[in-house]
Amino acid sequence: MIHLAHPKYLWFLLLLIPYVAWYLWRRNKNYASLQVSTISPYKKISIPFRAWLLHGMFFLRVLCIATLIIILARPQSVDKWSMSKTEGTDIILALDISTSMLARDFKPDRFEAAKDVAAKFVNGRESDNIGVVIFAGESFTAVPMTTDRSLLINYIKDIKMGMLQDATAIGDGLATSINRIKDGKAKSKSIILLTDGSNNTGNVAPVTAAEIAKKMGIKVYTIGIGKNGMAPYPQENAFGRIEYVNMPVVIDEATLKTIASMTGGKYYRATDNNVLSQIFEEIDSLEKTTLDVRNYSNTEDDYLPWAWIAFGLLILEIVIRNTILRTIP
Repeated sequence: MIHLAHPKYLWFLLLLIPYVAWYLWRRNKNYASLQVSTISPYKKISIPFRAWLLHGMFFLRVLCIATLIIILARPQSVDKWSMSKTEGTDIILALDISTSMLARDFKPDRFEAAKDVAAKFVNGRESDNIGVVIFAGESFTAVPMTTDRSLLINYIKDIKMGMLQDATAIGDGLATSINRIKDGKAKSKSIILLTDGSNNTGNVAPVTAAEIAKKMGIKVYTIGIGKNGMAPYPQENAFGRIEYVNMPVVIDEATLKTIASMTGGKYYRATDNNVLSQIFEEIDSLEKTTLDVRNYSNTEDDYLPWAWIAFGLLILEIVIRNTILRTIP
């Protein structure tokens, strides 16, 4: 489809009308007239080819000027808008970044394993609006809802331990996630909440936040991360150095199951890196919604053929002027 970036320049084509009129008027004024009683002796004489070429030179010049005006209007190749079906939804990733996430029952630890799987999950969701919420003793919207996967992946990889006050405020993390996703345009809205502990601080109770999510039609998938039994947790010794001590893994699975059940989601227990990856793969397969997406390709200038036409007309006039219509001074 051809489109003109500046169609208003085509009005300059109207200037060719007075230019043609001036040529006709000038032609009649420049040629002498001869009065004779009869023209019968000249009836059999045809107009020579060179005489027609003289008018042809003017015609070439008019075409050249018209082509230059079209170039000024910037013809462009533009693809049409097209509609396609794709799968998309609104998703919030709520990640626990309390210090217990540094436990090394995952490789290299829970924190890095969760970030790695979350980044891979985001990379595979091309048409989704995704946001990131982090929580510990408080909650924070790290990335608002966006389809910019590069932005999301880069931020997830740059999340650092200690960005928030330490503790575990699951209810606040869920409430912040709900506040961010509630105005999303997709029919399907879901929150993936990953934690390794129990709610021990915050202003909002986890079940209260779950009730709000239920009323708004937001599904919550909860993931408890940590193997069964004991796990090496980081602790600061008397010399201020971090050492790892085996401690019982305590996850409030009952609350996480309640949140998931109330909202129509599902609870998962991730006991190692592979299981965590499989959980995100299952959620990825569950959260699919068909959407109508408008696609548009880039616009490119397409004036080069017109430039070649103008150049060719100019060269043709010069050649004819200096060969067939060459005059002796």
